[in-house]
Amino acid sequence: MPKQIVDSEKRWYVLHTYSGYEDNVARNLWQRIESMGMEDKIFDVLVPKEKKIKIKNGKRKVVEERIFPGYVLVNMIVTDDSWYVVRNTPNVTGFVGSGTTPVPVSEEEIKVLKKRMGVSEPKYKIDVRAGDPVKIIDGPFKDLEGKVNEIDEERGKVKVLVSMFGRETPVELDFLQIKKI
Repeated sequence: MPKQIVDSEKRWYVLHTYSGYEDNVARNLWQRIESMGMEDKIFDVLVPKEKKIKIKNGKRKVVEERIFPGYVLVNMIVTDDSWYVVRNTPNVTGFVGSGTTPVPVSEEEIKVLKKRMGVSEPKYKIDVRAGDPVKIIDGPFKDLEGKVNEIDEERGKVKVLVSMFGRETPVELDFLQIKKI
């Protein structure tokens, strides 16, 4: 008697893993698929990542960040055998779903996720929020202090309210021109 509801269609499912082991799980799963001859049941393994720009020590760095830490996507046909191979891969804690039955992710969600992963222009990543006090370290307003008013992550710009002539004036700066106080 099969334990899994057999769905002859290949669909995407979400695996829960130990955080930080996503790439490890993907690598192990590919090896298990090959060694156990599951190529006809398990088709793809995906660790969703996106590129972001982080600014550390005044330098821009492009980094790859996991979109969903602790999760790996698997494109497969669920049978008892394929479920067993995936479920018993080291560092996999289970499928996302009810009980032991995996619930597929909609094709629409997968399309949106793949589009997000395929974006070649990285996003800016900065560790300041609106309201944070900052010091301007570069440009015509160097050495002035102000408060972050707006953040435009797409363009890598920030609006800072600087006190000039007794009134607060908004100044648009690059993320690299400010430092958190």
